[in-house]
Amino acid sequence: MSPALLTAVDSTSHVHLIIGSGTLAGARCIKSLEVGAVPILIAPDNDNIHYTLAKNVEEHKLHWVRRSFEDDDVKTLGREEIDGVVDAVFVTSGGKSAQSTHISTLCRRLRIPIGVTTSGKGCKLASRIRREIAASIPSELGSAVDRLGTVRRRIWEEDHAADLSQDHDAEDEGAGQTAQFNKLVTPTDLEAAKARRMRWLAQVCEYWPLKRLAAITDADVEQLFATYTQGPSTGQDGHLINPATLDARAQKGHIILAGSGPGHPDLLTTATLKAIRSADIILADKLVPAGVLELVPRRTPVEIAKKFPGNAEQAQEEFLQLGLQAVKAGKTVLRLKQGDPYLYGRGAEEFDFFRKHGYIATVLPGITSSLSAPLFARIPVTHRAVSDQVLICTGTGRKGAAPSPPDYLPNQTVVFLMALHRLTALRDSLLEHKTAPWPVSTPCAVIERASCPDQRVIRSTLEHVTAAVEEEGSRPPGLLVVGLACEVLEKAPQKWVVEEGFTGLEELDSLGEGRKGLDALRDRLITPGLDESGDPMLSAKHVVAIR
Repeated sequence: MSPALLTAVDSTSHVHLIIGSGTLAGARCIKSLEVGAVPILIAPDNDNIHYTLAKNVEEHKLHWVRRSFEDDDVKTLGREEIDGVVDAVFVTSGGKSAQSTHISTLCRRLRIPIGVTTSGKGCKLASRIRREIAASIPSELGSAVDRLGTVRRRIWEEDHAADLSQDHDAEDEGAGQTAQFNKLVTPTDLEAAKARRMRWLAQVCEYWPLKRLAAITDADVEQLFATYTQGPSTGQDGHLINPATLDARAQKGHIILAGSGPGHPDLLTTATLKAIRSADIILADKLVPAGVLELVPRRTPVEIAKKFPGNAEQAQEEFLQLGLQAVKAGKTVLRLKQGDPYLYGRGAEEFDFFRKHGYIATVLPGITSSLSAPLFARIPVTHRAVSDQVLICTGTGRKGAAPSPPDYLPNQTVVFLMALHRLTALRDSLLEHKTAPWPVSTPCAVIERASCPDQRVIRSTLEHVTAAVEEEGSRPPGLLVVGLACEVLEKAPQKWVVEEGFTGLEELDSLGEGRKGLDALRDRLITPGLDESGDPMLSAKHVVAIR
């Protein structure tokens, strides 16, 4: 099969004939309207036309010819300037029907482009191909195409004007001569200069990366013609537009908001791991564990905010300004948070802050401890006939205020984050709830440093949980899980039970080549070319704390 010729058509005011009344006809109508064409629908009056078609008919965007297709339609419904011949025909009734074959024959005779659907066999794939091609192209490339087209046209116009104005007759002997009047300039030299300019433009279009082409501005075009008029250098470095300047312009700073998960480095997402390995600077919350920070390359500076009561807002503002300063300098800034950035992580506030300054942050999800910590403590937050709801709450409101306690529902599991430092007040607010107080016998669990080697789980009830934490001590960060789901797999036979250590990933450590398990997998995910050797978990790291 011969290769197809890829073309683009300006369809403004073109007449598109759509034959059929189903979903595909509706999709074709939308596309025709998007490109500025005038769609005409041909379908019998008794057809149940698609909602999209009916809506556009009501809004007078689509003309409906309420009958079956007739051969003369392709020659009478089009524009007057082309004698009524339509510009394109789209048959949406299927590629194998007798009608589509007949219409295709008519259109070939009149050289009318025709589109026949494949009865669902290929349209989805074609749509996906178009989407992925469009997604891979820089958004500014359309403007760059217009600018390069302007460059080509103006080069041709100026060269053509120069040819017309050139006096090929001998000039007066008394006329003034330049310092280079002895230099012979032949028509061959002039043609060679023109050819070099057009060849340079052709090479730019052919070999420059699309991102570089997309960075060309109107000012670049004007500078090009100023240089062009003066006679540009033709040496190896004599670019009319400096590629390095365009590349630097395209390399705008980036801000990434990423969640580091509950604590264990093996629970990082691949996307966050890539961000850690490629960032120019990392701004991490103080709760991001050392195991995650040890994955940071030694060349990358890490700064950690030391937030404490009374200083949280000041530390947050300082971090935002530090990130803004770095991103303005063209750096890739990774704002690393524990858990998920949008779950009590102030991620939306930081996204909005950078957006107001002209930077759209990339947000990477993280495994939230509100769901993973109960899992590692063998607490299923939902379980048939026990709990069909999960409620995630904060134990501390803005500026340390106490939030409103939730109502008691026996079929609900509640997870309280940032609550252990005011556990007594939180428990009392649940037991003394005005409308739906919680029973003192409600099972609960305090889970601290989930997924880290020193993970600890204290299983108890609302009656004894405060005494348990006071006696065992606190080991932040931690959370509180309350509800009957806490006793589905494990029960506390005493007032409380303490479980030390984390063993949730031990079985995976023996998998893979060399029985290196997740460490070997992580090594393969690390960005090649960095000066890291051995297990990244064992590398030393200098950390700067902001107080």
